[in-house]
Amino acid sequence: MTKANDLIAEYRNTGTLGVLPAGHFIDGAFSQPAHNRTMESFDPGSATPFVRFTAGTKEDVDQAVASSRRAFDAVWRDTAPVERSRILQRASALILENLDLLAVVETLDSGKALQEAMGDVRGAARAFEYYAGACDKLQGDSFPLGPDYVGYTIHEPVGVTAHVIPWNFPISTAARGFAPALAAGCSVVAKPAEQTPFTALLLADLLFKAGLPAGVCNVVTGTGVETGAPLTAHPDVDHITFTGSVQTGRTVMKAAAEDITRVVLELGGKSPVVVLADCDREQALSGVLGAIFENAGQICSAGSRLVIEKSIHDDFVAELVARAKALKLGHGLSNPDVGPVNSSEHLAKINGFLDRARSDGAEIVTGGSVTEDPATGRGWFFEPTIVDAVSADNELAREEIFGPVLTVQIADDADHALALANDCQYGLVAGIYTSDFAKAHRLARRIDAGQIYINEYFAGGIEVPFGGNKKSGFGREKGLEGLISYCKTKSIAARIG
Repeated sequence: MTKANDLIAEYRNTGTLGVLPAGHFIDGAFSQPAHNRTMESFDPGSATPFVRFTAGTKEDVDQAVASSRRAFDAVWRDTAPVERSRILQRASALILENLDLLAVVETLDSGKALQEAMGDVRGAARAFEYYAGACDKLQGDSFPLGPDYVGYTIHEPVGVTAHVIPWNFPISTAARGFAPALAAGCSVVAKPAEQTPFTALLLADLLFKAGLPAGVCNVVTGTGVETGAPLTAHPDVDHITFTGSVQTGRTVMKAAAEDITRVVLELGGKSPVVVLADCDREQALSGVLGAIFENAGQICSAGSRLVIEKSIHDDFVAELVARAKALKLGHGLSNPDVGPVNSSEHLAKINGFLDRARSDGAEIVTGGSVTEDPATGRGWFFEPTIVDAVSADNELAREEIFGPVLTVQIADDADHALALANDCQYGLVAGIYTSDFAKAHRLARRIDAGQIYINEYFAGGIEVPFGGNKKSGFGREKGLEGLISYCKTKSIAARIG
């Protein structure tokens, strides 16, 4: 397999990579689009385009959905679970064999640090490994109806599933949707974000090489308007998994309503990290830092609100500021502490929040400005930023910034911290740092969020169900609940007496 250093050298010498796929992936092959149109993909670390890719249309979506429908009806739904398991296991192994390629491509496409991209690729392999083990354990229940009846349920695959993949975690989000859908016996049509098209295409090709029948996993690239909207509105799609903004999620729900299509929505977040006075200080400091500055804060579940007890606020925030100032920025391929944000448009959005905060007299204790790669003077970068003593009604505490910006809210005690944590339109995740086990679990029960981390932010893995409450969406991905999302439960009752 091509090693990361060789790929990095090729990119630095040529400005591109020769292994990048062209066209959509439909029916087991890279195919030409209905209209021969392309668009640029940018390297966020240098703010320059590095390759062109296919800009698809409704006709391409129609072709992909028809292919997945044929493959589902004729082959995949009736493939023995043990055989589906073997294919997913082989796919997991192939992902790891291609770790360097997938990680370098992910870094160039998304901007994230190479070590983070490698972690994402390993996580994708683990997702296929996990669901490979679940294929032949997907079983129903029996009901005690008495001696004259037999009653039971079976889980049937829902059918053709559409996956709209975001730009912040392209291969991770693709894998956590593809793997359970395929394990359940569904077929897949995916539309990756127009900023990050390539790892979804490469993943579909690896699945085919692992033995997945042609048409079971198809990928169409292009804009949200010209490919995403036709896919989510397609009458022959049986289920939609969407990860993205609340605004776009509403649009997806409206499109799905026309045909009563099932949806799982993983939307925004403004997740609190509650740090109480009795916490392990070092554990909390490192956890809070990683929760907001990993992937330059471009994580729906980022710990973007520090809710901290007043008695430890001053020293804790002072140390956090010192550590934030020491973080190194740089191109993702140089393995920095913090990489660029994904696009110029998103950089401007983040900067707008801080400009308004500055005008309102916010206490920006570090960062707060657009910057660049110190090694090259290029790229879309924003300084690691901490804004202290923010009121609960300020937009910095209420709106998702989706960047390396931490808002600090000061709590009088644990009850006040709980009130601040829940005073939000979102409910995706929350973190708690305390040495009091009972207090931690009381807070965990009362914070309105889909997942709670105690004394380690981002704890857990593919085994743990993930999803939001309130405007963070509904439905669950990951874990066995994620598998059930791609199933229809059928109840059967028979009189035998």
